[in-house]
Amino acid sequence: MGYTQESDPETTSKAIGKELGVSPKHCREVCKMLTGMKVEDAKKYLKEVADLKRPVPYTRFKMFLSPKPGVGPGRYPKKAAKAILRVIESAQSNAEYKGLEADNMRVKVAAAHRGRIEKSYMPRAQGRSTPWNEQTTNIEIILEEIEAS
Repeated sequence: MGYTQESDPETTSKAIGKELGVSPKHCREVCKMLTGMKVEDAKKYLKEVADLKRPVPYTRFKMFLSPKPGVGPGRYPKKAAKAILRVIESAQSNAEYKGLEADNMRVKVAAAHRGRIEKSYMPRAQGRSTPWNEQTTNIEIILEEIEAS
């Protein structure tokens, strides 16, 4: 499993979180909001979502969702926000290691894809069982250095 986009290694840093135990649908909606944000703004936004102070607008998986103030249909995907925050911090530390200005970067690519399904079963009455599967998510973040103007 690789990255979805090619990037210039001189001006970008990448990080990927593989098979995280988070909902792919929630991660998709959070990643959609992050694309184009500065790193510090994205980290602040994710911390506010994790603290249930700022909702994430949902554009695709929004059936029966109640409207949130100033956003429309949305949720507070706490677990997804924390997982994506860890991947962004990893990409930021990769940028520091490469010698890039980690504070002067923006999120070029934020993508979430379905990962492997961890299969298991729940025992039921009369000797039966029910599938009890857990979805995983692969999160990729590519940060790009902003040209100082």
